[in-house]
Amino acid sequence: MKHQARKRFGQNFLVDAGAIAAIVAAIRPAAGECLVEIGPGLGALTRPLLAAAGQMHAIEIDRDLAQSLRHEFGARLNLHENDVLRFDFAALGNRLRIIGNLPYNISTPLLFHLTDYVERILDIHVMLQKEVVERMVAAPGDSNYGRLSVMLQYRFDMEKLLDVPATAFEPAPKVESAVVRLLPLRPLPYAARDEGLFAQVVAAAFSQRRKTLRNSLRKFAAQADFDALGIAPTARAQELSVAQFVGLADRVATQPR
Repeated sequence: MKHQARKRFGQNFLVDAGAIAAIVAAIRPAAGECLVEIGPGLGALTRPLLAAAGQMHAIEIDRDLAQSLRHEFGARLNLHENDVLRFDFAALGNRLRIIGNLPYNISTPLLFHLTDYVERILDIHVMLQKEVVERMVAAPGDSNYGRLSVMLQYRFDMEKLLDVPATAFEPAPKVESAVVRLLPLRPLPYAARDEGLFAQVVAAAFSQRRKTLRNSLRKFAAQADFDALGIAPTARAQELSVAQFVGLADRVATQPR
């Protein structure tokens, strides 16, 4: 019986052979690597990945799909029937190569979840809504540049690899998709003294994008802090680089309040 895509799991299955081949070519899987596929679905990427690697991990929440995947791939596929947002990637070891056609309804929280395991990750190749990928890789001053851009660019070097049209999926989503590569930055070029505080400053700055930083960050920083860092009083969040956000958070962390 044909599997019916389930909206609650955000299922849109990749079926286009050309797109599948392009994604696998970008990943370049090899035997002995620790591949981890998020949401293998009907196995479109799993088959060529397994053919190259011989063995791999996969995380699938849909019980029916999990049963089908076990039946087809057997012991070659170490299948974890779990909610990926709660999954402990540390249990899989180190040098993880994360792969997946991510459910668009959980893509942003999932990306933040993966950052918790960045020390164990070799690289990430994922397909997301094109709009999200454009936000991830946007530069300061770009209208797409925001909290997601800063928080991910703090930890990763990212590159958009290819666009994937809606027609490559079944059922076809109402949006275009894109594949992006994330490479953990080691060491971090700009390491915040207090990463929790850095995250709070970035979130507050972008919570009211139209306001100047002097206003949106009133509870964190005074005008003297902006002056010391050479940040104009009229500057807005989307104008600051990752390095400037780290500098601002570091000053907040070290100045008596």
